[in-house]
Amino acid sequence: MIRSALAVLMLTLATAAPAAELAPGADQVRPILMGSKLPDVALRTLSGEATTLARQVGGKPAILVFYRGGWCPYCNLQLSDLRLIEDRAKALGYQMIAISPDRPEELAKTLDAGDLTYTLLSDSQANAMKAFGIGFRVDAATVAKYLTFGINLEAASGSKENALPVPSVFIVDGEGVLQFGYTHPDYTIRIPGNVILAAAEAIAERKDRLQPKR
Repeated sequence: MIRSALAVLMLTLATAAPAAELAPGADQVRPILMGSKLPDVALRTLSGEATTLARQVGGKPAILVFYRGGWCPYCNLQLSDLRLIEDRAKALGYQMIAISPDRPEELAKTLDAGDLTYTLLSDSQANAMKAFGIGFRVDAATVAKYLTFGINLEAASGSKENALPVPSVFIVDGEGVLQFGYTHPDYTIRIPGNVILAAAEAIAERKDRLQPKR
């Protein structure tokens, strides 16, 4: 069942097209294609230091998880779920990196509250979400609605852009090539950790590559 789901999930990225700007809505994002090179974009670490995605990945296989922020309960559930596969992912040679628009100070709160051990990076300037084609601009009505729930997007990110990523997972191999991607415009729907792990295993063993008979 997981293998069938995996095949469908891989197709979700294969039918998308590149984008470099924020989409007007979550249902209009256009994730970059499988086979694309890992975008090298500016990010910040937990301590607020400038870094790049390439520097953090360091030429090693990686599972990249984009989430909306520590204020999002669905994101926190997903981050906790990923703890369950972290050790097995490491055994396959992967590192796990989670990226959100949150300021470094907000990332630290998420790390402590979730008792997380993998890397969290700040994309408060929306560089990564734009490069991966998964960023969108939150409309004014939704921004105002979030404020009534005590969610201040500008305060969380430190940016007036009100940009969020559609929750997404990408897997990059050691050559810096994207081999898997999952993106869903409904933020309540997240890919299960066991499906991510199945994809990572298939990529590590090169079972994801179809080869014609000779």
